[in-house]
Amino acid sequence: MTVALVRHGRTAWNLARRMQGRADIPLDEHGRIEAHAAADLLARAAWDRIITSPLSRASETASVIGEKLAHAEIITDERLVERDYGAAEGISVGEVRERWPDADYPDAEPLADTIERARHVLGQIEQQEGNSVVVAHGTLLRVGIEALTGSACPRILNGQVVLLERNTGGLLARFLG
Repeated sequence: MTVALVRHGRTAWNLARRMQGRADIPLDEHGRIEAHAAADLLARAAWDRIITSPLSRASETASVIGEKLAHAEIITDERLVERDYGAAEGISVGEVRERWPDADYPDAEPLADTIERARHVLGQIEQQEGNSVVVAHGTLLRVGIEALTGSACPRILNGQVVLLERNTGGLLARFLG
């Protein structure tokens, strides 16, 4: 069993460094190129399913990957949506840090809830038979990796692939691409 975690390709808000939680911003042209690069990397192995967030930037990335993984079923899972950043959504990262240096964003999903949701859904996927590709979002994937492996996870880049692999010591994350 292997799970490949893929952060969606770039969007205009990623390029502008805007907080982009649940806002449904589509991929830009560079994001489509990143999705194709992830698909090429993943096509080197056999995958049974692609599980994606319903947000368009993730579902489009999953569709691009699915074109290369012809036998993989694409499944949408609502639990894979990004953290809701509340009042911080759409605001530049720099301004967000100035307004809320403690990262306590008004009306946002509590980070503890995001962590638990990520741990739960990624843990369930990891237990499934066969190999899965999960296409989701930076914060959700990072906090999920940390919760499942017990290790700090650096920022995941747009289009980057992270393999979750089980060994005798537990789950390990291996960054690719």
